[in-house]
Amino acid sequence: MIKEYLEIGEITGTHGIKGEMRVNPCCDSPEFFTRFKTLYFDSEGRCAVKVNSRPHGNICLVKAQSVDTVEEAQKLRGRKLYMKRSDANLPEGRYFIAELIGCKVIDADNEAKIYGTLTDVSPTGANDVWHITSESGREYLIPAIPDVVIKTDVENETVVIRPLRGIFDDED
Repeated sequence: MIKEYLEIGEITGTHGIKGEMRVNPCCDSPEFFTRFKTLYFDSEGRCAVKVNSRPHGNICLVKAQSVDTVEEAQKLRGRKLYMKRSDANLPEGRYFIAELIGCKVIDADNEAKIYGTLTDVSPTGANDVWHITSESGREYLIPAIPDVVIKTDVENETVVIRPLRGIFDDED
């Protein structure tokens, strides 16, 4: 399902004395995080805040408008930050992991065959690995490569795959 507001990070602590916060980004990179000038404290977009941020190793340092002291920043520790999906300007056919989670995974050659639900994504460097959990609870791992993932339809919460031989029990 396409979500308008997606979690992008969590405030983990403070930095300095002027209200700057340490944020652990849950996106591809700290550099991606810094593209956003408005973030939200809720997943519905009701509580917007203007921010300036910069990468700092594998985290981001974030200065939020009207957070000017270390004490104010400390009160926000543990809060999640959300981004507005349309602000990311993703190319057509690209999705966020949070939008893929929960999609039904079906066979490209037999649409009646349902492998399970996409429950997690592990980045490996070369390609992502998708975790598919069957109705019985067994987890299967598939590479998210064009030869395997035939179609992704997040709007209808389905992913069509043609799995490599041997991934599922019923294969030789």
